[in-house]
Amino acid sequence: MTTTTPTAIVEYKFIENTESTQVTATSKTILDAVAVTNSSAAAATFSISLVVNGDAAGNVNRAIVDRLVRVGETYLCADVIGQVLETGDFISAISDTASALNIRVTARVIT
Repeated sequence: MTTTTPTAIVEYKFIENTESTQVTATSKTILDAVAVTNSSAAAATFSISLVVNGDAAGNVNRAIVDRLVRVGETYLCADVIGQVLETGDFISAISDTASALNIRVTARVIT
């Protein structure tokens, strides 16, 4: 029997200014919401990759590329909603500015 649990798989955390893993799926995971909020005093950009287990994050698996987020704006990442991560797949992100953009990801985790 499978169980589906809605949960925040990434609580608000800063997106780093180097390509960094935000979360790795521990079982099948369906993304419900990805929100990126700019809490800094200047606009900043970010990119998100959905990476298959065994691959490396980068341009080849970008789902969102150089998206500008203005001061005080929260951007809801519609391009990744409904995407499925299998066990070992991961979300990676990079920002042009460290400590500017916060990311939060909610999902249904299937066990």
